[in-house]
Amino acid sequence: MIRAIRGAITIENDTAEEVKNATVELIDEIIKRNNLKTEDFAFAQFSITKDIKSATPAKFARLNAGWHNVPMMCYNEFEFDGSLEKCIRILIVTNSEKEQTEMKHVYLKNAEKLRPDLKNK
Repeated sequence: MIRAIRGAITIENDTAEEVKNATVELIDEIIKRNNLKTEDFAFAQFSITKDIKSATPAKFARLNAGWHNVPMMCYNEFEFDGSLEKCIRILIVTNSEKEQTEMKHVYLKNAEKLRPDLKNK
């Protein structure tokens, strides 16, 4: 079965180092909470807010998380009044025997505001 997992994290400053650290932290936490194997991933999509220009999270997923064979795309997040700033979001599509309701979505740092209903689940 194919399942989707969402996640998001924010950074303080738009630097390549912060984008790298946040991307790796988010990926590591999603993998840990869901007991995933990278080889089961069908693909991943990243979106970043328009105030992040220093680097793309897909680069660090490849270089620092070992996602060499995971197809990835990056997009700019839709901007609207009151939207969260400096936010990296991810949608991972993976093969899993788990039910969709068993998948653990991960929202870290200020991104917890996006889905307070998922905090500590």
